Amino acid sequence: MKLKGKKGVIFGVANSRSIAWAIAQKFHEEGARFALTYQNEKLGKTVKALAAKLNHSPTISCDVNSDTQIENVFQFLKKEYGSLDFIVHSVAYAPPKDLKGRFCDVSRDGFRLTLETSAFSLTALTRAALPLMERGGSIMTISSMGGWRIIPNYHVMGVAKAALESTVRYLASDLGTLSIRVNGISPGPIRTLSAMGIRKFSQILKTHKDRSPLRKNAKTSDVAETALFLASDSSANVTGEIIFVDSGYHIIGI
Repeated sequence: MKLKGKKGVIFGVANSRSIAWAIAQKFHEEGARFALTYQNEKLGKTVKALAAKLNHSPTISCDVNSDTQIENVFQFLKKEYGSLDFIVHSVAYAPPKDLKGRFCDVSRDGFRLTLETSAFSLTALTRAALPLMERGGSIMTISSMGGWRIIPNYHVMGVAKAALESTVRYLASDLGTLSIRVNGISPGPIRTLSAMGIRKFSQILKTHKDRSPLRKNAKTSDVAETALFLASDSSANVTGEIIFVDSGYHIIGI
């Protein structure tokens, strides 16, 4: 059991099709103990039902745009576990109206909210977690190729993912002397409920499958296996990286 004895928290479980949920299942299988957070009470009902399948992993509400709620989460984790070995950040949001039309028409408020929720939240959570990671550990986030190449109808979320990947590198530089590793995973398109909100997503899935070297789309379980590597001691010398789990699609030019 590669994570036996390790303790952590997973942000971003929304439903049974979430990447974060696949990671939670894999970490549970490998012996980790962890809490799950949920954004609001509506999502909390679903997350609590899922947590019951993992020997009742503790759950707690957290709006990552609220410093007060972030502080409450880590106070809860300190009482629950004393210290942390890993953090999984699988959080992103853009107002639906700002994923339509042209990128140049994105609203100021939509841009701010998307960047704050999808990128700055990693910094905010990391800062709050540091007192519980004095022995080092692993912090990971979920990115997208849309952060450095154009994906149709991804718009402001692509800009947020670019900021997120830069954040990974700066945090890795900051925290290396504390033995804290910071990395990102960049999956190919996966049929999650949030992804289905992107217009013509089915076409993106088909293009990816047809053109990627492995001729297939990634699954949430594939991402979970990579997250397991990053949370385990096997990645003890890996930090500041964005690991692609996309059947090789990112290497293709035309």
